[in-house]
Amino acid sequence: MDHTDRDEDFRLGGFEELVLLAAHSLHPEGYAVAIASLLEREGERAVALGAVYATLDRLERKGFVTSRLGEGTPERGGRRKRLYGVTADGRRALEQTRAVRARLWSLRPQLGTP
Repeated sequence: MDHTDRDEDFRLGGFEELVLLAAHSLHPEGYAVAIASLLEREGERAVALGAVYATLDRLERKGFVTSRLGEGTPERGGRRKRLYGVTADGRRALEQTRAVRARLWSLRPQLGTP
């Protein structure tokens, strides 16, 4: 693979990658609170809900997620959740990021050796 032909539009920041992967994992019920909860549980660290909302907004502007309003529920007093779905471009960005990480991990010496 020629790495000089990369499409820069598919680059993800570290937190963007995590939020996008969490949204993909929760499909079709990926909403901000569930995404934050998943990241906190799996990442074993606190996640600011505002950071998740800002990141989802940025990912939507990049075309990596779409959002829609779900149905209102009695538990939420009739309020509707904004549900996020990952687009084909979002999946492509995740795959490209995963490939870069795999290439970098394959270049490193074994952990524990100088």
